[in-house]
Amino acid sequence: MKINESGRLNGINSYQRNIESREAQHIDKKQRRKDEVSISMKAMELNAQSKVQDPERAEKVQRLKEEVESGTYQVPAERLADKLLPYFQSYNKSGESK
Repeated sequence: MKINESGRLNGINSYQRNIESREAQHIDKKQRRKDEVSISMKAMELNAQSKVQDPERAEKVQRLKEEVESGTYQVPAERLADKLLPYFQSYNKSGESK
């Protein structure tokens, strides 16, 4: 009895070619994929408005940035307490929300 080895290899080769073609298609899809961003008209208007700022405010923001970066910014304790007080008043003594 003669066993034909070449017939077996063709089955394996066709399987290998199928895998290779799928990998090539997968790589092509990744290369063609692109991200897109769309910005609404309202967002464009808000962006334009943010660029036109009061010079005094811009100066204040720059000064605050510099203070924070240098570590010299001091949090006003009284203003902080005024902002936190309503939050803590919303809870009763047992810790449940009113």
